[in-house]
Amino acid sequence: MSKAKRRAPSDFERAADGSMTLIEHLRELRSRLFKACVAIGIATVGGYFVAARVQSFLIAPYCSFMAEHSPAGTRCQMVTVGVLDQFMLQLKIALYLGLVVAAPFWLYQLWAFIAPGLHRRERRYTYAFAFVATPLFAAGFALGFILVSRSMRYFLGINPDLSVSVTLDGYFDFVTGVMLLFGVGFEFPLIVAMLNFAGLVSAQRLLGWWRVAIFLMFLFAAVVTPTPDPFNMTILALCMAILYFAAVGVAFLNDRRRRRRNPYSELADDDVSPLEPVSPVDGPNWGPNSFDDEQRR
Repeated sequence: MSKAKRRAPSDFERAADGSMTLIEHLRELRSRLFKACVAIGIATVGGYFVAARVQSFLIAPYCSFMAEHSPAGTRCQMVTVGVLDQFMLQLKIALYLGLVVAAPFWLYQLWAFIAPGLHRRERRYTYAFAFVATPLFAAGFALGFILVSRSMRYFLGINPDLSVSVTLDGYFDFVTGVMLLFGVGFEFPLIVAMLNFAGLVSAQRLLGWWRVAIFLMFLFAAVVTPTPDPFNMTILALCMAILYFAAVGVAFLNDRRRRRRNPYSELADDDVSPLEPVSPVDGPNWGPNSFDDEQRR
């Protein structure tokens, strides 16, 4: 009878057990980066065909304002300084679309290179955090666009006697920059939860830091909110505060689960274990003649 051939270990298993050499790791990294770039390039080419529609969607708040404050029949126009400005903007939008559309593929390539160095529990937590991070970022992105649309009336209507000419590149950078900052702001509660799951901070301590956290949220909102009025700033700060306390609630559930599995999980390694008081034990009565009595026995 022929012996069954053993299955050769995969690259993932070899990377996890440390049997891959440095050159093999570099070759794997090069291969995964090449695949990610090819996927982004293909998605960018496809995004170029819809870049004009995305551009029309982004400049809709500006066109809406100009339609209200311009004579009837006036077209929505923006200024371009260079000949290639409009074409380069189309390429920039296409690249952003390519990064978003190809995100599952290039994130998988990045994850496949990092995952062998993680434990199985850490991989499971990473999947959950990545699943939650996507809708949070999308919600912040959408809120940023809504607040930019509301602030357009303030910025363009400061002095109605002046004729405002907006450059296409400047407008696009302003809108996308605010939307990205709002998306990043919505990831703050997720980072707080990750610190708790990593065992770096407890839920009780996070709850004790709520005053500092609220102050930092309002400070961040005051910096990234485009308008100086307190309403848009308060909207962003309140959304972040609600998400923060939701993350603290998740941290409490995680600490309870951790205590149930290990009652000493919250104690440091150098802490002294508490000892229960022991009642004194009655011993022999060692009096002056007790040694002689013991010899007689």
